[in-house]
Amino acid sequence: MMPRMSRRVVFIVNPQSRGGATGRDWPALGAALRAHVGDFGTYYTRRPMEATELARHALERGADVVVAVGGDGTTNEVVNGFFDEAGELVRPGAALAVLPRGTGGDFLKTFEIDTSVEATAARLAWGEPRPFDVGRVHFHDLEGKPLVRHFANVASFGISGVIDGYVNQMRKSMGGKLSFMLGSLKGLYRYRDQLCRFRLDVGPWEEASLTCLAIANGRYFGGGMKVAPLAQVDDGHFDITLWQGYGLWDFIRKGKSLYDGSHVALEGTRTYKAKRVEAVCEEECLIDVDGEAPGRLPATFEILPSAIHLIV
Repeated sequence: MMPRMSRRVVFIVNPQSRGGATGRDWPALGAALRAHVGDFGTYYTRRPMEATELARHALERGADVVVAVGGDGTTNEVVNGFFDEAGELVRPGAALAVLPRGTGGDFLKTFEIDTSVEATAARLAWGEPRPFDVGRVHFHDLEGKPLVRHFANVASFGISGVIDGYVNQMRKSMGGKLSFMLGSLKGLYRYRDQLCRFRLDVGPWEEASLTCLAIANGRYFGGGMKVAPLAQVDDGHFDITLWQGYGLWDFIRKGKSLYDGSHVALEGTRTYKAKRVEAVCEEECLIDVDGEAPGRLPATFEILPSAIHLIV
């Protein structure tokens, strides 16, 4: 067996993920990981966006690998911690890893890997980091304040942002999976296509009445929908999928195609590739960033090729 890599590893743990089971299970999980990885640091999150602060702190103190333990939201926060307030890398050459403990787990589906604790530990011990593209989005919060956020997987706008809002409201009173299912049904029932304008790279502006426009680095979003079946996380481009005229019945009728990726050949779906997407909408159009709803259009999405490294 190859010798174990000598790395300074820090785990950023969301103890509330998986309905609080991550916090309860962490002593046993940590012991299993330590048997493969050796000693490592552990930080626990207590509030939204704290994982960004903790990851940035770990990198400033010399961490070589930062591991996000939680759902896709935790991974997104950790990715944001790789960048400082000016958008520059905190520690060039440092790597991200993920131990999934969330509801959807869309990010790692792209890689088709074993996500067990044992397999994750083995990758941390012996895996080689690979270059990984990151998305950056300039947008506005609901009060109109301009903000910047990075994303690892998929950003989108339209129905996805609406569903996020419903899911986050329901998550306070029910479990993650149930809130996602009910929030999705409520959003699909109430949503009507919105008239937006967008342009790709420096091309002409297009106007479209849309259900959703997804700007994808990875392939999956929305709890396993294969929104961008050909996306590659290291090709320096976004794969963009536009859905038009998708109502509740369409999501039911086309359900299989949404999850196996064949929807890209169906009426109502258009696909593109670009490094930059700008979008505006006269009415309020909410955005989704790695499964969270931080704000609304107008927004500009840009790819940062090989911005960080990833161990998968």
